[in-house]
Amino acid sequence: MTHLVKATLLCTVLGLGLAGCSSMRPDRFDNVTDLNQAGGAGAAGTVSDPSSPAYFQQSVGDRVLFAVDQSTLSYEAQAVLDGQVRWLQSNPSYQVRIEGHADEQGTREYNLALGARRATAVRDYLVSKGIPQGRLTTISYGKERPIEICSEEACYAKNRRAVTVLTGGVGM
Repeated sequence: MTHLVKATLLCTVLGLGLAGCSSMRPDRFDNVTDLNQAGGAGAAGTVSDPSSPAYFQQSVGDRVLFAVDQSTLSYEAQAVLDGQVRWLQSNPSYQVRIEGHADEQGTREYNLALGARRATAVRDYLVSKGIPQGRLTTISYGKERPIEICSEEACYAKNRRAVTVLTGGVGM
């Protein structure tokens, strides 16, 4: 009889342990994209207002991605930046901070320099399309502010980016 009770208790404990392991834990990095927003508050305004920072972020696109160890703009990145140029020309009261980022591979120093080259590439492209350089600043965060933390190429790719952050204007 005691053997049956012990076996039942053991099965119950193991079952609860497995059930606890199979449940999904909340992603502790769900809100990490807020690091890319001015003051961490997110974009102001509504997506339906074409002159709002929220519209810029969601509809125009606030980031471009880069290949491994590269700061060259792809055709896809140039298309996003062309949309940013049109929006910035229509909304001249906004100032811009371009944040360069890298994935976690490599040293801190290397990734800070790479992030700076990426931010500079975006700034230079915007300037070449007519945005006054005085409206633009750049900063590199290197690998210090990842969108995702993992050791897979899909995550690394999201972290190799430059983000255009609106830092002033009507809706800020």
